[in-house]
Amino acid sequence: MKTRYLEKYILGDLNKKMVFIGGPRQVGKTTLSKMIADRCFHGKAQYLNWDFAGDRRAITSEVFEHKRDLLIFDELHKFKQWKNYIKGLYDKFSPALKILVTGSSRLDIFRKGGDSLLGRYRYYRLHPLSMAELSGIKAIPEPMKELKLQEQAADKEAFTRLFKFGGFPEVFYSGKEADLRRWHEERAERTVKEDIRDIQQLTDSSSMLILAELLPSKVGSQFSVNSLTEDFKLSYKTIAAWVGILENFYYSFRVYPFQSTKIKALKKEPKLFMWDWSAVPEEPARIENMIASHLLKLTHCLHDVEGYKAELYYIRDKEKRETDFLVAVGGKPWFSVEVKSKFKGVSTPHKYFKEKLSIPHNYIVTLEQDVLKEQNGFVVCGASRFLSALV
Repeated sequence: MKTRYLEKYILGDLNKKMVFIGGPRQVGKTTLSKMIADRCFHGKAQYLNWDFAGDRRAITSEVFEHKRDLLIFDELHKFKQWKNYIKGLYDKFSPALKILVTGSSRLDIFRKGGDSLLGRYRYYRLHPLSMAELSGIKAIPEPMKELKLQEQAADKEAFTRLFKFGGFPEVFYSGKEADLRRWHEERAERTVKEDIRDIQQLTDSSSMLILAELLPSKVGSQFSVNSLTEDFKLSYKTIAAWVGILENFYYSFRVYPFQSTKIKALKKEPKLFMWDWSAVPEEPARIENMIASHLLKLTHCLHDVEGYKAELYYIRDKEKRETDFLVAVGGKPWFSVEVKSKFKGVSTPHKYFKEKLSIPHNYIVTLEQDVLKEQNGFVVCGASRFLSALV
């Protein structure tokens, strides 16, 4: 099995704290945790999954196998008292016993009730496979520095496969269209009717499932909750809550406009993207989603591993000038990205925002895979080469 990009960082933190791994279902959290157990704990680890009755009994009765150095808890957040439970174990048995918790929800937001876990854990968000992972590139880009683009062309075959099948390991490595269709058919339903319903009280799971299945068609344009309230004949509060829940379970994510006193930026109107870009039907929107997902993975990695406040935005002002993406660190622009099917010159809005916001590094990413050149302060490169320079 391929070593995932977070493994060495998780191992380092397990020596000091509990480690939580969040991420969408089937992204590889369980596989990663078991690989860590096999490679580094040599049989002295126990895996317990809250979804299995026998493991639930072992968890609630605190009956664990003797002489274990690592306990892995999967989907423990479905246990109502999980925070107090895990805190008690940590306070009693650490540092001799290492604790690793995985879940298909944002474990960092379930803070209602119980004692705070602050200072006792590190939280990592595991993302799907990416071009850098598939290319074996392990270095994390240094904030505010220029990205290290490879001189040689990136792996076109890997890019084509990743674009079509997405980065979730099971369907990516399968490479079969029938498996991809089944994956799309099942994923939304399992997210809503298994993962979310186990945690959230839903009065209308069928309508929420319809919303989840509708979201991929909303990628590539500004996202309006108000328009969905008209479609579903439900209140703004209900639809907004559902979209937020889907984000908390790593089904979709929103990118907001960058705010600066130097431009008259929009205050709201985010863009919506999917964690599984293969579900996006139109190819132009899918490539934009694929790049957004890679950029989000970069910002999450910089935050979770290095502690940087890295954020992903897009830029749009009230005059409707727009640039597809901006990565900022500590609120300061680091690099901008404009996505094009073919390079036809630098757009006027991209030039405008580069100067107005003093963006140090600016990229035009094109589907022309072998291109790599510089033009008037803008680096033009193929999508596979650009994505391979991230995480």
